[in-house]
Amino acid sequence: MDHGRALGLLAGGAWEGWQALLDLSPKIPPLASLVNGTVLAIAGDSPDQASAALAIWQGLLLVVVACWGRQLVSPGFGLLAAALTSTTPALVALRVDFTLDLPLAATSVLALWLLGRWAAPDPRGGRWGQAGAAALALAAAVLVKQSALLVVLLPALWAAAVGLRRPQRRLQVLAALGLVFALILPWLQHNWITTIGGTNRAVLESAAQEGDPPALSLVSLLWYPKLWPEQLGLVNSLPALAGGLAAAARAWRKRLQPNAAETSPGWGWGWLIGCAISGWLFTTLSPNKDPRYIAPVLPLLVLLVTRGWWILLLWFRARWGRKAALALLGLGLIGSAIASAVERTEALERNPPFPMAELIRELRQRVGTAPTTVIVIPTTGDFNQSNVTVFGRSGGGEIVGREIGKREQEHPLVLREAEWLVLATGDQGTHREVSRQLSRLVRSDGRFERLSSWLWNEGRSIELWHRRAAAPEPTRFDRRFIALARGMEQGPKGLAAVFAAIGPEHQIDGHFLYQTRVARWADKKLRTAPDDRDALWSLALLGVLQNRPMLAALWFSRLETLEPANPWPAAYRSVVLLADWRVPQAAAVAQAANNRQNNPVLQGLADLAASLSGNLSRIPALRASLPGAVEAVRGQLSKPQADPR
Repeated sequence: MDHGRALGLLAGGAWEGWQALLDLSPKIPPLASLVNGTVLAIAGDSPDQASAALAIWQGLLLVVVACWGRQLVSPGFGLLAAALTSTTPALVALRVDFTLDLPLAATSVLALWLLGRWAAPDPRGGRWGQAGAAALALAAAVLVKQSALLVVLLPALWAAAVGLRRPQRRLQVLAALGLVFALILPWLQHNWITTIGGTNRAVLESAAQEGDPPALSLVSLLWYPKLWPEQLGLVNSLPALAGGLAAAARAWRKRLQPNAAETSPGWGWGWLIGCAISGWLFTTLSPNKDPRYIAPVLPLLVLLVTRGWWILLLWFRARWGRKAALALLGLGLIGSAIASAVERTEALERNPPFPMAELIRELRQRVGTAPTTVIVIPTTGDFNQSNVTVFGRSGGGEIVGREIGKREQEHPLVLREAEWLVLATGDQGTHREVSRQLSRLVRSDGRFERLSSWLWNEGRSIELWHRRAAAPEPTRFDRRFIALARGMEQGPKGLAAVFAAIGPEHQIDGHFLYQTRVARWADKKLRTAPDDRDALWSLALLGVLQNRPMLAALWFSRLETLEPANPWPAAYRSVVLLADWRVPQAAAVAQAANNRQNNPVLQGLADLAASLSGNLSRIPALRASLPGAVEAVRGQLSKPQADPR
């Protein structure tokens, strides 16, 4: 929805340039959101209308599976594979679940199919058009979600290695690689730091918190195979198993001899099996386990399941004729469709009705079009901060949901600064006692009042709470931000205080309104006092937080001139230049400052940037200076730092 607004296609938004568009994808690539936002502009942005975007991805997946099946055996086989894909329980669930897993599955399977067509021996493969199509599909898969690499990376590397050994394909490999990087790098260059941090939290930290098994353990290796009977569906799997047994019987007894044209497979079964094994293995090696993470591999398994169905149908036709085989096929597909429909109907039924629409309607009546942040304490799969944001932003709305309070030290901040909160009676939908504690604090705090409530589930209700009109105004972050920014002149200990405070504040102020107010104040201040340190440090920090490294570098340069004895403006300037991939400039800034001050952190930055810029002769110096820089930073962080209010 936000990407549709940034494209100027949805109400409440306008085109503000590529940087503003890339800002919306700090952790996850933007392609699926761009496609979905465009579809929402045509179909509408209500939940039912938005499902048209999922239909686009579902259609792409079915077409790719059908084409791959046609290549493997025949057009009929491809249609059967597509039909089974449309009734596979795990994939059907994704069709009504607005996550990136369905787009990821569709684009990953497309990339693998096109890559396999190019990697095929001559004269089938090795064409320029095939190389270009495979490169576009690979880039598309990664630009939907970086976890596509778990599925496509090893097959792509294998195909590239094989291609490089063939003189007539080497240029194709290099050109395709260049195209992939050209499409991915603009997003990656803009967001690579937040992408690394987000991936670490989503994969490593989440796996540790959820108690997922070690990647190389037997439990981990069997994690997904144990789910496949349920994910693929017994109604789909049992005929495939029967077909496999029939094939084994045929191979053993040599009794079934259908027409060669009907049983002779096409080409690419080895590629399909290799891609399926590679995708399963790399997904298994990822520390974080979730049933939906295996989604890109499931269509490959469906193609293998379809082979079992196909063998069974041929066996029936050889024994009892074409009509009997078609009747069996019809019964099997009907049974598969009914089983999936029943399962999804049960999952979608709600009693009592879902209260989100009523909650947002009430909020809009009270806040109108004003940018509003709602703290959402309940956390379940169907009621959480993300759902509040989706409903609140639809139709040009400016209501966003945010989640805070999972740590007890955040509770005073919520009570001091929050204006709107959503609570639930009972257990808040989460087992975290700290969330229940926050709910109790809000209820007992005289600064808040309950405005409305709606039935939810399990005897619980959703409640809308607001800061009372007679209560003191919520504390604004502006002054504290200015003090924190000024604290950066002390080095890493000041920077640590900034980032410790920014995360919770961004949950309280989901629209980052404080940034506009602080920037306005700083600009006004500099008109009368061009060297005001508070204003300059504030603008520099805003440049960092808003991912504008060159703007931040400009303000740090001003501070470097004003404070020649302070090493930290130059250090920060070098770091933001490194973040913007301006490595030679970063090296020059750090080296010039270190020549004046002989600071271990500046020396480490100078050696690091010089080495990254291609000056390999600086690597020995980096090995010597980097430990000293790290130790200097640790020493700074160990010093006590007061948290300004």
